[in-house]
Amino acid sequence: MKANAGTIDRVVRATAGIALIGLTLAGMIGVWGWIGVIPLATSVMGFCPAYTLLGVNTCKK
Repeated sequence: MKANAGTIDRVVRATAGIALIGLTLAGMIGVWGWIGVIPLATSVMGFCPAYTLLGVNTCKK
């Protein structure tokens, strides 16, 4: 897996993932908030499978 998510992209994904998980733990949203694990994981790995399918690369060469 070659990195295809840039720094800003990874920060936005991590923030969104942590926010969704936090809201779920606080009981403010339902169990669907656990979907925040996906953007958090792609942020940590720096790789997004959807970007590969769409031909997108936000990572500097």
